[in-house]
Amino acid sequence: MTLSLVEFLKAGTKPDLDSERGVTCAGELPAPSDPDLVERAKKAKAALGKRVMILGHHYQRDEVIQFADITGDSFKLAQAAAENREAELIVFCGVHFMAESADILTSATQRVILPDLAAGCSMADMATLTQVRDAWAVISELGIDSSTIPVTYMNSSAAIKSFTGEHGGTICTSSNAERAMKWALQQGERILFLPDQHLGRNTAVRYLGFSLDDCVLWNPWKPRGGLTDDQIRAAKVILWRGHCSVHGRFSLKNVQDRRAEIPGVSILVHPECPHEVVMAADHVGSTEMIITTVRNAPKGSKWAIGTELNLVRRLANENPEKEIHFLDKTICYCSTMNRIDLPHLVWALESLAAGQIVNVITVDETTAHHSRIALERMLSLPQTAHSD
Repeated sequence: MTLSLVEFLKAGTKPDLDSERGVTCAGELPAPSDPDLVERAKKAKAALGKRVMILGHHYQRDEVIQFADITGDSFKLAQAAAENREAELIVFCGVHFMAESADILTSATQRVILPDLAAGCSMADMATLTQVRDAWAVISELGIDSSTIPVTYMNSSAAIKSFTGEHGGTICTSSNAERAMKWALQQGERILFLPDQHLGRNTAVRYLGFSLDDCVLWNPWKPRGGLTDDQIRAAKVILWRGHCSVHGRFSLKNVQDRRAEIPGVSILVHPECPHEVVMAADHVGSTEMIITTVRNAPKGSKWAIGTELNLVRRLANENPEKEIHFLDKTICYCSTMNRIDLPHLVWALESLAAGQIVNVITVDETTAHHSRIALERMLSLPQTAHSD
């Protein structure tokens, strides 16, 4: 089955510098209607040759993915950039925190380019360094800081990754969250899980054997997180009040409706989905696991998938012998990820080909140092993924 095409909203050509954090392509962005955009991108990429490497996250539009040298999730792409010492220019078609991770892992001679600086991540923005430091101050005041280990999801700012490294914690991905949390509990008595509450809760309950009562939710907008001192001390997992704006919208009703409408359907969702959705699903896993599961599924199988729409559409188009549905009837894509469209990519590539280095993402060395410590701790963990 092939999903019908969706006309995605295009980013404007005249950015508001106050709202878009310093976008520098005002008045220079090609029109989305330009019929020569594909040829212009090909020409600019060819002119740059091996000097440039284009990374494409799975959630990107097809018009962008076609130019990617490698596709993958955020950490896979950052690792690929670090391994390619020949490319001095890394064009990251993703969002801001992903480009930061690439800058942390690449060499000093490489520069990471984000085609649109307004391509952020709402989840990453839900945990600021000031807020996390305030929470840690309460944890320290209670005398439990030495027994509380931060575990931070890859989908976080460099500042939060750095905080994690500095305070003895580790980074995790959706594939190795269980292993990271088990490691943390070997180091201390409880976990501060940042910034996605759903991944932390689902991992703690589904794989570590904790109950929902063992987890408390820290609300950074309330005094002391909206929790009592006894609740904080007793918790096994302190979950940050953050979520993915795409995965967080899926509901138990979506699951129930799809089961009623499509006999024999298998529900496949990302662990960033709410707990009740994950518990009702047939299969739960990372983006890479979702892709592998669908590709390896038998012909004629039916799937309702709870993840970003661009990826679901691509899986449907690549697997016409299988029946693939979006879990929610309402169209939902990652709006910030979709800011990286073909006009922005063309503008960035043509600027680079002309010798103008634009939209460089730079992480200061102190932040990068502690972030690398946290990432190295993650890399020392067995890189295993769930098969369910």
